[in-house]
Amino acid sequence: MRLPTYGILAELSDIFNFISQHPFPVIAFVSLLVLFIWNETKRSGKTIDSQQLVSMMNNQDALVLDIRDPGDYSEGHIPHAKNIPYTALQSRVRELDKFKEQPVVVACKMGQHSGMATGILRRAGFQNVAKLRGGLTEWRAQNMPVVK
Repeated sequence: MRLPTYGILAELSDIFNFISQHPFPVIAFVSLLVLFIWNETKRSGKTIDSQQLVSMMNNQDALVLDIRDPGDYSEGHIPHAKNIPYTALQSRVRELDKFKEQPVVVACKMGQHSGMATGILRRAGFQNVAKLRGGLTEWRAQNMPVVK
């Protein structure tokens, strides 16, 4: 005899019942989900925070690549950052060839485009590429220096 369940217990019971009746599609779905998350994490590359960036700039001569539009860049950017807009990065990546042996940290406004930019750089032969977590928004929120 099955006792009636209510609320969240009923939902959980239904979910476990579905899983037990359809194990192969559920295993396939979970496997694909894990592979998707792993691929997205690997594709976007290493992420560093503001403190790590400062350390890399001071100790490893890291290049900061600001991929925001020139207007946003001129309003304020990380000291010594080089500006190549994301939309032009593919065609202008050769300008960065002399920095291939240095660490390169990609910064954008909020961190959403930097993952794609790191992929472009890696395909161009850059080995030590990272993205700045939270972009310039997080950099400013932590009261880090900005120059115009």
